[in-house]
Amino acid sequence: MDKFHLVSTAFLELGQGYQKAIEEITRRMGAGMAKFICKEVETVDDYDEYCHYVAGLVGYGLSRLFYAAGTEDLAPDSLSNSMGLFLQKTNIIRDYLEDINEIPKSRMFWPREIWSKYADKLEDFKYEENTEKAVQCLNDIVTNALIHAEECLQYMSALKNHAIFRFCAIPQIMAIGTCALCYNNVHVFRGVVKMRRGLTARIIDETNSMSDVYTAFYEFSSLIESKIDDNDPNAALTRRHVNSIKQTCKSSGLVKRRGYHLDTSPYRPMLVSNP
Repeated sequence: MDKFHLVSTAFLELGQGYQKAIEEITRRMGAGMAKFICKEVETVDDYDEYCHYVAGLVGYGLSRLFYAAGTEDLAPDSLSNSMGLFLQKTNIIRDYLEDINEIPKSRMFWPREIWSKYADKLEDFKYEENTEKAVQCLNDIVTNALIHAEECLQYMSALKNHAIFRFCAIPQIMAIGTCALCYNNVHVFRGVVKMRRGLTARIIDETNSMSDVYTAFYEFSSLIESKIDDNDPNAALTRRHVNSIKQTCKSSGLVKRRGYHLDTSPYRPMLVSNP
């Protein structure tokens, strides 16, 4: 806070359209986050609400800034919200161990409505004797995140400015890739799980069009599909979401040929966690 005056000065130098968008979203975000200071994430609705306050509203704000700049049409709030929720839910999934081991008190963002189907306490998943239930819960919560993928594709397909497109698309591809890496992966409960730097660099370098986005979403969805265990309690639901994402990508007519050759995908050998 010692340097907040610098933030204030920069804010006051912005045009009125930008100031209005930032002021509104910051106020709503602060009020929403304050609501969860003493409130735990119990239900899936709570989970969606929390993610809306910390990330969905960022989507709202960015859409308003893009519109104020005159570079984009104003996106529907539902699509802007999904852009934020997909990123936030992916981060919450990936950061399970870091959050649960937080000192002096665990941070618990996974909704009780989901994890209580598999354990008595959320921290139970980090113990090896609970591996099977931990992975089932993980697959359940990844499946929940995939609900937002198609609206993210719809949002990105409407963008016109190339710089804004890349700004939005690269994190979304990272998110679907991280979901593919985390799905059915017990290492989420053992340590750090993330894509290798080489793959991250390729995504940054090669994401320039919706064809690139559709191809990446198709490939990473296919990777999730290849990891679905028919004995998983959510296998049918996961497969339904994955197939819907893949169909959306294929229907665009923009998926590149490599997207249909999973075994030779350039993403597969790099989709492993760093040591």
